[in-house]
Amino acid sequence: MGYMRDKIGDAAMYEQLAEECAELGQASLKMARILRGENPTPMTEDEASAMGLEEAADVLNCMNEVGIFDRPELAQIAHEKLKRFKERWEEANHASES
Repeated sequence: MGYMRDKIGDAAMYEQLAEECAELGQASLKMARILRGENPTPMTEDEASAMGLEEAADVLNCMNEVGIFDRPELAQIAHEKLKRFKERWEEANHASES
């Protein structure tokens, strides 16, 4: 058991993971607004990038605490999901060329 999980317990650790994932989602949405430039925000791209990195680190720490980060099957699942995305992308682009 990790330090944080030892202090707050399993259920609270999963709540913390969910909260950090939500915050990473918000940081990603903020960056999308900046990149798209359609919905102005006072945050700069550098600030949004720093916020995204901080939230990603929080997610990684929580994943480590609950034992997800170092599971051997995680890399395999990620690889399969990327492969599936590429296949779908190719199929969609091939269909649009027809």
